[in-house]
Amino acid sequence: MFDSIKKIFTANQNEEIQLVYGDKPDIPREKSAELYEKAKQYFPGGVNSPVRAFKSVYGTPLFIEKGDGCRLWDADGNEFIDFCCSWGPLILGHNHPKIREKIIEVMQNGLTFGAPTALESELAELIIKNNRFIEKIRFTSSGTEAVMSAIRLARGVTKRDKIIKFEGCYHGHTDALLVKAGSGLVTFGETSSAGIPKAYADETIVISLNDKAAVKAAFEQFKEQIACVIIEPIPANNGLLLQDKDFLEYLREICDENCTLLIFDEVISGFRVGFEGAAGYYDVKPDIVTYGKIIGGGLPVGAYGASAGIMSNISPEGGVYQAGTLSGNPVAMAAGIAQLSELVKSGFYKELNTKTEQFVDAIQRYASSKNYHFRVFQIGSIFWFAFTDQEKIQTSEAINPKSMNKFKLMHRELLNRGIYLGPSGYEVGFVSAAHSKVDLEKAKRAIFESLDIVFKNK
Repeated sequence: MFDSIKKIFTANQNEEIQLVYGDKPDIPREKSAELYEKAKQYFPGGVNSPVRAFKSVYGTPLFIEKGDGCRLWDADGNEFIDFCCSWGPLILGHNHPKIREKIIEVMQNGLTFGAPTALESELAELIIKNNRFIEKIRFTSSGTEAVMSAIRLARGVTKRDKIIKFEGCYHGHTDALLVKAGSGLVTFGETSSAGIPKAYADETIVISLNDKAAVKAAFEQFKEQIACVIIEPIPANNGLLLQDKDFLEYLREICDENCTLLIFDEVISGFRVGFEGAAGYYDVKPDIVTYGKIIGGGLPVGAYGASAGIMSNISPEGGVYQAGTLSGNPVAMAAGIAQLSELVKSGFYKELNTKTEQFVDAIQRYASSKNYHFRVFQIGSIFWFAFTDQEKIQTSEAINPKSMNKFKLMHRELLNRGIYLGPSGYEVGFVSAAHSKVDLEKAKRAIFESLDIVFKNK
C-alpha cells in the first residue's frame, strides 16, 4: 500500500511537494475545476458559502450534480458515500421518495403565495404535538433568520440589550453573533467578521464553554442588563464540543435567577439526536428554541418556538416585528411534513443512533489498536473526527489547530476512496437513515486505510 510518492496541490493550486504513502490515485476534478473557474467570475471566491471553497483541504471544490440515498455524484462522475448530508438536515438521505413525491404534489398547485396555507398548520401541529418544550412556533426561511428573530424576541420580552454567547458556538451570520464565532471563521483563522459595527459587538458577551465561573461573573458585572443566554446545547459548528448536563442545568438556573431567557440554538441538533433535540436529550427546558433546514427536508426553512406567553410578543399579536415573504413556504412545509412524519415513527431514532454508535465504535477501536492519536466523538447520529488523545474536548480553545493538517490529508485520502466529508476539520459528520450496513462497512475500510496513511506521514 505504502509504495508511492505523490505530488499534492494545495487549494490555491500552488504546488507543494510532500511524502504521501497512498496507493489511490487522486480523483479526476477537471470538470469541477472548470466549473470553479467559471464560478469565480460571478461569486466572491467562486462560492456562495465560504467553506465550500475547499480552502482547508486539498484540491478544487467538487461541484455536485446528483444525490440519491447516501450517495453523491460530482461533475466528473466521481461517486461518494456522503457523511455531510447537506450539513445535517438530510437525515433520511438524498432524494427521499416520500419527500420528493410530496413536493411534486404540492408544487402542482403553485410555488409561493405570500399568504397562509393549511400546510403551515399541519407541520406546526406535527412538531408541537411531539415536543414538550414549545407551545407556539414561527417559521422563517433559514436557521440564521430563526436565531436572529429569537434574539430580537428575547430583547423585546426582557427590555434588555446585552446577550451572552459562547466561544465556539456559531449561530449564523447575523451581526450580533459573529463575535468570535466558530466553523467557517475559525477555518480561516479569524475570530470575527469585517463590516460589523463595534457597537453591535459591545452588546455581545463572549464566554468560554463549560465555564460556570465566567457565566456567574458576567451576570454580576452586567446585572439586570442581559436579555438572554444563547448556546448550541450540542456545539457542533466548531468540532463536537459535548457539554456536561450540569452545565446546561446551571445555565437554566442562573437565567431563572436573573429573569434572563435561555435560548437553545438547535439548528443542527434539533431533530437529529431525537425529535425533541438536545432539550429532550438532556431534559433541560429552554425559553426559546431555534431550528433549521431539517424541518423542511433540507429545503430553505427555519423556525423558532417558545411558550404561548413568550410568542405572544411577536407581531401581529405583540410589538416584536418579524416577517418574511417565504416564511411558511408551501413547498418547504410539504417537504417538512414528509420528513418529520418519518422521524416521529416508533424506533426511528433508536435504530439510527445505534447504527451510528456501532460505526463510530469500530473506528475508535481500530485507531486505538494502532495507538493512533485519534478520537471519534459522537452523540446521536452526529460524529466528529479529532486528532487528539483527549477523552473530552469541551471548548474551542482545546482544539489543536495543527491537528487540521492531519485532517487535510485524511480528507484527500477519503475522497480518493469514495467517502465525502465536509471540507474542514472543524466540521462534524452525519449518518443518515439511508446509510446501509454495507455502506458503513465500505466507509470504515476507507477510514482505516486513510488513518494508516495519515499516521505513516509523521
